[in-house]
Amino acid sequence: MEMLSALDATFIYLESEHSPMAIGAVYVIDADEAPAGFSYDAWYALVKDRLKLSKVFRERLVEVPWDLSFPYWIRDPGFDLDNHLPRVRLPAPGGMAELMQLAADTWGRVLDRDRPLWDITFVEGLDTIPGISKGSFGLVTRVHHAAVDGKASAETMAAILDVTPEVRVVDDEDTWEPEELPSTLGVITRSWLNVGKKARELAGFVGQVAADSVSLQGEKWVKKIEPPPRLLSAPPTIFNQPVDSKRTFWGKNFDFERIRAIRKVVPGATVNDVVLAICAGGLRRYLSTRDELPGKPLVAMAPISVRGDEEGAGNQVSAMLVNLATDIDDALDRLLHIRSSTKRSKVHAGALPANRITEFLPSETLAAAARVYTRTRLGGHHRPFFNVTITNVPGPPVPIYAAGARVHSAFGMAPILDGLGLILVIISYYGRISIGISSCEEMVPDPDYMAECFEHALAELELAISRVDPAKLSSVLKTRHGETPETSDPLQAFRDASEALDRAIKTLED
Repeated sequence: MEMLSALDATFIYLESEHSPMAIGAVYVIDADEAPAGFSYDAWYALVKDRLKLSKVFRERLVEVPWDLSFPYWIRDPGFDLDNHLPRVRLPAPGGMAELMQLAADTWGRVLDRDRPLWDITFVEGLDTIPGISKGSFGLVTRVHHAAVDGKASAETMAAILDVTPEVRVVDDEDTWEPEELPSTLGVITRSWLNVGKKARELAGFVGQVAADSVSLQGEKWVKKIEPPPRLLSAPPTIFNQPVDSKRTFWGKNFDFERIRAIRKVVPGATVNDVVLAICAGGLRRYLSTRDELPGKPLVAMAPISVRGDEEGAGNQVSAMLVNLATDIDDALDRLLHIRSSTKRSKVHAGALPANRITEFLPSETLAAAARVYTRTRLGGHHRPFFNVTITNVPGPPVPIYAAGARVHSAFGMAPILDGLGLILVIISYYGRISIGISSCEEMVPDPDYMAECFEHALAELELAISRVDPAKLSSVLKTRHGETPETSDPLQAFRDASEALDRAIKTLED
C-alpha cells in the first residue's frame, strides 16, 4: 500500500459528476503508416506485454473511512485488462468533428474507482480527416489526475509506445503480485502511523521555505522586478462560471518552425512565451467576437513540473501566474509583455512549491473543503483565481509508434472545474506543437472556432514582426527591457521563414 500525496488526494476530493478529474490525449494513427496486420488485437497484445513497465496500470484506489487520512494505492486483486481497453467505431462520416466529440464524451464520464483509474479507447473508422488516409485509427487515453500529472502521463504512455517501427522486446520479468483489499481497521491504523512522520517533515519544510523566501527577498535584483499577478486578481470572463457536464474538445497542430522563427526575433523570449502569446491573441479574438473581452488582461496559470528523474508517478508540480496582455491590441507588443511577465513569475514561483504546501493539512480538513467547494458549485460564484490554465507537456522530437504504427498527431486534455472552465494543453511532438482545447458546452460550444482563432493569432504575430523596422524593434527592446537583439538584423531569422509568412498573410486575407 502507498498513501497518496495531499495534492494527488485533492484531485479525488474535487471530483464530481460534472467535473471528472482525468487527463488524457487523442492520438491519430494514419493507416498508410501502420504495418500489415495492425489491429485492435495487436494493440491489446502490446499493452498486455507492457503492463509491467508502470505501476499505474494495475493499482486501484482504497479510500479511508471518514477521510482520516489520504487514500491509498494497492495492487488490484481483481485486475482485468478487458475493462481498460474498449474498442469503438466512429460514426459516419468519420471526420475530425466525430473524433473530437468521441473524446469529449469519453472525458465527460467519471472513472470507476473500483478499478485502476485509466483506460485507452481504440478507435476505428477515421475516414474523412484531412491529411489522413481513409480507414485510419485513433487512441483516446484517460487516466485519473490523482495517479499522474501531465509529465508522468506522457511517461506512462511512453511505456507502451516505441520510438522505432520495430516493436521492442521487453525482457524484464513481471514480478507484480496483487494485494488483498485491506480491512477498515487496517487502513485506519496505518493512517494514524503517518501522523508523527508528517509532523517531523513539517518542521523541515517550514524551515526550507523560510530560508528560500528570505534568500529571494534579499536579492537586490528581485526587488526591482514587478511582482506577477496575484490570485483572485483576474477579471471575470465567460470561462469562469459553473461548468456543465457536457464536455467540448478540439485539437489543432502548428508547425514548430513558425514558432521557432518568432522566438529567434525577440531576445530572451522562449518557445513557451510565443505559445502563450498565440493563446493570448486567440483568446482575445474569440472573446471579442462574442463581445465578452474584459478591459483588464486575462491571467493564465501555467503549471511547472518539478519532477526529478526518479520521482515516479503522482503529481510533482509548482505553478506560475502570467499576465496574458489581452488588453493590448498589437501582437508584438503583447508578446513582449508576456515575455516580461513569465520572467517575473518564474522568479517568484520558486520559494513555495505547490506540490508540498498541502501535504501538512489534515486529510479530513482538505477533503471537507474540497467537497464543499465542489458540491456547492462555489467556484463559479466568486472572483476567479485566474482565467485559464495553459499547461505545456513536452513530447518527443522523434516519431513514436503504437504496435509498429506511427502516431501522426497528439492532442492533450486536462480537467475543468467550476470557475475554471477552460484549459489549453500544449504538446510538442515531432516538429509540431498542438493545442488541445478542453471546456464545456455552456462556455465554449465551438472549440473548433477557438482553434481557428489561435491560427489567426499566430499569423497576426508573424505579420506584425515582418513589418516592424529592425531599428525600431531594437529601440523598443532597449528602452523597455534594457536589451538588444542577438544580431544587428533581428529579422533575418524571420526572413528565412518566408514560406510561413506567406501562409500568415493568406490566412489574414481569408
